[in-house]
Amino acid sequence: MLANILLLILNVAASFITLMLLARFYMQWQRISFRNQLGQFVVTTTDWAVRPLRRVIPGVFGLDLASLLPAWLVQVLLVAFELSLRGAAFSGNAAAVAAGLAGVGLIELLRMMVYLLIAVVLGSAVLSWVSPHAPLAPVLHGLAAPFLRPFRRVIPSIANVDLSPLVLLLVLQIVLMLLAGVRGSFAPLLFGG
Repeated sequence: MLANILLLILNVAASFITLMLLARFYMQWQRISFRNQLGQFVVTTTDWAVRPLRRVIPGVFGLDLASLLPAWLVQVLLVAFELSLRGAAFSGNAAAVAAGLAGVGLIELLRMMVYLLIAVVLGSAVLSWVSPHAPLAPVLHGLAAPFLRPFRRVIPSIANVDLSPLVLLLVLQIVLMLLAGVRGSFAPLLFGG
């Protein structure tokens, strides 16, 4: 039971750090201003990791790898700790185990990206209905817009109701199911099967 409590606490902490790093990555990728309450929170909670890494990890094609790399490393460490805490016996060579951990960490990072996008789309949709002029609304709309745009091109509004968020949420749920299937394919690397 203590192992489960410890795992829960570590999972919450690692997920929080990962989500903040991913939020920073998304906001910079979409060129969303950090001069708002959410932006300031994201910068304050991630500067300790991102600033030192920016000295050695350059951005590529406008993507902030100094935010993305630590998010991935947090997930790799969490997966390794979770498996070892649950008593997993890693077998096979060290390179295969490292590749398996890196792969599962990448899948977990992608899963966290999808969850963050789900939260952004839901938040954007709810604010557009209940408080379209809220200070956070432009930030969430700006983050959700590039993902909603392809769906808005093919799904017409019905009585001025935009159904594209519902379709995007359905697609994201399918992506989560696919990621769960891919995650299982790394088991032979980790456990020498």
